[in-house]
Amino acid sequence: MARGRFITFEGGEGAGKSTQLRLLVDRLKAEGHEVVATREPGGSPGAEAIRNLLVNGAADRWSPVTETLLMYAARRDHIERVIRPALERGAWVVCDRFADSTRAYQGAAGGTNAVLIAALEDHVLEGVRPDLTLILDLPVAVGLQRAGARAGGETRFESKGAAFHERLRQAFLAIARAEPDRCVVIDAAADLDTVSAAIQAAVGANPDG
Repeated sequence: MARGRFITFEGGEGAGKSTQLRLLVDRLKAEGHEVVATREPGGSPGAEAIRNLLVNGAADRWSPVTETLLMYAARRDHIERVIRPALERGAWVVCDRFADSTRAYQGAAGGTNAVLIAALEDHVLEGVRPDLTLILDLPVAVGLQRAGARAGGETRFESKGAAFHERLRQAFLAIARAEPDRCVVIDAAADLDTVSAAIQAAVGANPDG
């Protein structure tokens, strides 16, 4: 059986990833694909337990390096128990955040050494990498305003301040420039239907990864 496709959504807070992911998953299922919708940190029972440590509490609860190690502990469990088995049976996996978020949040914005992150990627991912990454981009002030209007208590990363989030935005754009064959930047400041159409076009333009 052919390997499935792995699509990730990336971007800063309030970019609308979760909404657009659901819309894409619904379209893919309507086309007859088996689709696994998942998220990071989290996605498996063990990784969800680690998520609770990461997204709650004070902004300075963890140092950037400790945060990075927690992220990769969660990611390894997620890969072993959800992502790799789904891809091996030919399913599509659509994930809200993956390794690029660690590069951006803990690395460029948080200060964790890029060499450490690259080493963790090599040893933990073991070749499990996205075929297509959709980076939803919008101005920091707009994203934080949207995020602040959401219900829910997972606000640890949102509370890290505007300067952190501007570094984060620029990091995602730098990743897109460095890997244009994998990454597509989507203007997330547009209306929902326009963003959805851009995502659909990007997925359609990369049918084989």
